[in-house]
Amino acid sequence: MTILFIGLGAMGEPMARNLARTADVLLYDVNVEAATRLAQDIGVSAIDSLDVLPDSVDTVVLMVPNSRIVESLLVEDTKLLNKLPAGSLIIDMSSSEPGSTAELAKRASRRSMAYIDAPVSGGVAKAKTGELAVMVGATPEALRRARPILDAVAGSVHHVGGPGAGDAAKALNNLLSATNIAAAAEILTAAARFGIAPETMLGVINASTGRSQATEVKYPAFVLSGSFASGFGMDLMLKDLAIAKSLTSGAGLDTPVTDAAGVIANAAREFAGSPPDHTEIVRYYENANDVLVRA
Repeated sequence: MTILFIGLGAMGEPMARNLARTADVLLYDVNVEAATRLAQDIGVSAIDSLDVLPDSVDTVVLMVPNSRIVESLLVEDTKLLNKLPAGSLIIDMSSSEPGSTAELAKRASRRSMAYIDAPVSGGVAKAKTGELAVMVGATPEALRRARPILDAVAGSVHHVGGPGAGDAAKALNNLLSATNIAAAAEILTAAARFGIAPETMLGVINASTGRSQATEVKYPAFVLSGSFASGFGMDLMLKDLAIAKSLTSGAGLDTPVTDAAGVIANAAREFAGSPPDHTEIVRYYENANDVLVRA
């Protein structure tokens, strides 16, 4: 079995490295030079086109920015669903739209292929250590087949339902994450106005009930330092928030707190100008309140 790994960006590159330690991996990225360099570095092969696949490929892992690219690869421009043999396994580890994923899973099934959505959480740091959290939407049999691949990049695997459910869980998780980042920015600006240094207030929060992954990891590493370089772009966060909003709206749910987080994130993106890291939502609060949330 050869695994074709597509998408070698900030997350895909370390994931491919970890997977190559336990499996036969073939690399592809639109940046052909990046794929070639990585392949040479980790001792695997890369291809510069998806026009013709090697006969050995029967599994594809996708780690690309959005559903539009997934659709282009599988059914439109590249038409991988037509090129893979019956019985193949497709694992979409991108953060995709649940509706698109469910439709692609149906198409794959009609060609006797297994399809799972397995988006990840944990950022670049966890991608490097192979400790990502993976949210899986799949049949039990498809998950059984995919499990060795997922275990090579993950610290935990959560089977949340059928095709599309993994993408839904990822979007909702990222909605809560964005809410936590925004809420912490409000608290730290308020603390600064009371003369409490951001690093001091953050220490209080992380020893108390207000702590979150944002305050424990993102703020110390990327905000207080002023680096704003977590490796996860704000545009990707906004994509996930839009998916989550479509889910909650489609279900007729009233979600004022998380809706407000989406409004703030969009305002922060407009303020930032050039594509920012998602942690730069804090800069928006700094500017609005004329307070620095940095050590």
